[in-house]
Amino acid sequence: MNLPTAQPRTLTHTRSVSFLGFHREDGLWDIEAQLTDSKSMFFEVKGEKSWEANEPIHQMIIRLTIDEELVVQDIWVDMKAFPHAECPNAMDPMKKMIGAKVGSGWRKEIEKNLGEIRGCAHLRELLFNMATAAIQTLTPKLRAKLSEQAPAHLDKCHTWRTDSDLVHRLYPMFYKPKDPSST
Repeated sequence: MNLPTAQPRTLTHTRSVSFLGFHREDGLWDIEAQLTDSKSMFFEVKGEKSWEANEPIHQMIIRLTIDEELVVQDIWVDMKAFPHAECPNAMDPMKKMIGAKVGSGWRKEIEKNLGEIRGCAHLRELLFNMATAAIQTLTPKLRAKLSEQAPAHLDKCHTWRTDSDLVHRLYPMFYKPKDPSST
């Protein structure tokens, strides 16, 4: 399926987000995320800063180091571009995520440690989605460990329902056929 042809329009804002997953020589895993916001025209925040067209307004990078159990061992943040002088103050609180486990409860842990005024909305947004990147990065390793515990992504998406053919094929030990009386 293709999107329908768009009405005539002008690009005004671009947000680029990327996630990279690495297996380190020391056995740990690094998940890196970058968020970059830019405008296609000159942009100004009165009394603060101004940016030329396509110059990054936000450019934020997070490196999350996790072990095979998906527990955060370390976290680093860099803000190469930000709109307000106070923004970098949100980097140090990110260390509160050390010891948290990526998976079920990840978003609650982020909100508990970095929610509202305790952190930065942009960094939280990246952290939320770093969980998916972490799972994708460790999938081969995690599959080998799945004899007792179901993967965290089961029943979190239509495709990964425990009664789906996909789960039946890839994770037969966690497959739960539909109850015919429930339809």
